[in-house]
Amino acid sequence: MSENKKNFALTEDWTVVVYGFLIIILAITGLKIPSPSFGWESAADLPEKVLNGENILKIIFNFLLVYAIAILSTATLGKKVRDTILGFPVVYLLTVAALILAGNAFLKNWNLEAVIFSLTIGLLISNFFKVPDWLKNSLSTELYVKIGLVILGTSVIFGDILKAGSLGLIQALLVVVSVWYFAFWISKKLGIDRELAVMISSAVSIFGVSAAIATSGAIKGDSKKLSYVISLVLITAIPMIIFMPFLAKTLGLSETVTGAWLGGTIDTTGAVIASGTMVGEEALKISTIVKFSQNVLLGIAAFAISVYWTFTKNQSAEVKEAKPTLGVIWERFPKFVIGFIAASVLFSFFISSETIDSVKGGLKALQGLWFALAFTSIGLETRFSDLFSHQGRKPLYAFLIAQLFNIIITLIIALILFK
Repeated sequence: MSENKKNFALTEDWTVVVYGFLIIILAITGLKIPSPSFGWESAADLPEKVLNGENILKIIFNFLLVYAIAILSTATLGKKVRDTILGFPVVYLLTVAALILAGNAFLKNWNLEAVIFSLTIGLLISNFFKVPDWLKNSLSTELYVKIGLVILGTSVIFGDILKAGSLGLIQALLVVVSVWYFAFWISKKLGIDRELAVMISSAVSIFGVSAAIATSGAIKGDSKKLSYVISLVLITAIPMIIFMPFLAKTLGLSETVTGAWLGGTIDTTGAVIASGTMVGEEALKISTIVKFSQNVLLGIAAFAISVYWTFTKNQSAEVKEAKPTLGVIWERFPKFVIGFIAASVLFSFFISSETIDSVKGGLKALQGLWFALAFTSIGLETRFSDLFSHQGRKPLYAFLIAQLFNIIITLIIALILFK
């Protein structure tokens, strides 16, 4: 990897920390971030519930905020601001369309998240039409996701986890360690390269898409491999969201055990909440706590992986003599994790509950928006013909086997801890 790319990656991570925290500071110092409504039942409801003047103003306000952050970030990274100015509004409009689709009551009953629709819209466009270069050049998937991850830290409140006791954290630790090592082992057995194996292992064991992206940042991974893993996560998540609650009822599991099972296996917080709601209040509570526990481990895992990668990665001839010193570890460390942890600590111990209550809705809406923008971007830059021709079927087999192991081992641990 060239020196220029290293510098870019380092700059990008610090950039998302700066602008992620800028959003957080603006919120806690008085900027009212609106939460637009996207819920509707029939086409007749759209003008009244979504496309009314007040709601459109909220959508425009959030557009101007994220547009400004995107332009500032592009300028900070030394990239072409003109591309962002031209392309970002298109990505935003496609994302809003996805949010409106996801808000339909019928589709909500299927527990399909907005990111699934934003990814699908992007994939349809990229796979059936030619994406113009000016739009391609404006896409900044990792930037959007990492800003979203920094903001996500504001919702990971340590006190909420402690209220439910230590069982959620114990399960999270056991699941993450056992599933990560099994996934890595099976990937290597199938002959998958180590970089892709690490991404698959993190995606299955920790936190789905966010973990894959955090891991890719920690090891400076290939974006094509990251897109492949993200596609696998989303493809397998949909049936898990829908069928796991029914399977739990069929097995006669208690709501507590079911919640722990769902929280430990389903890959996104929103999907966990949707599945937990299908089962009941207790399942929703426990599943959320377990997922929060895994969220807390995201930063720790990214750091551990970056250290592991520094000590084990086969280096090129030019850098073969470099030793994995603290300086090298710090260079490879994903700096955006600092923002994630700092936001969590800030909201856990230093911000009053009144302030948290007043800003959490807007921050959550903005976090979801950044993630949705990222998934639209991923779709627009992903062509399945290129993706699967490069990677083949072995990574798919490894992912499915590891996910099956995850489902089984998490159920066993949940039965032992939460029975």
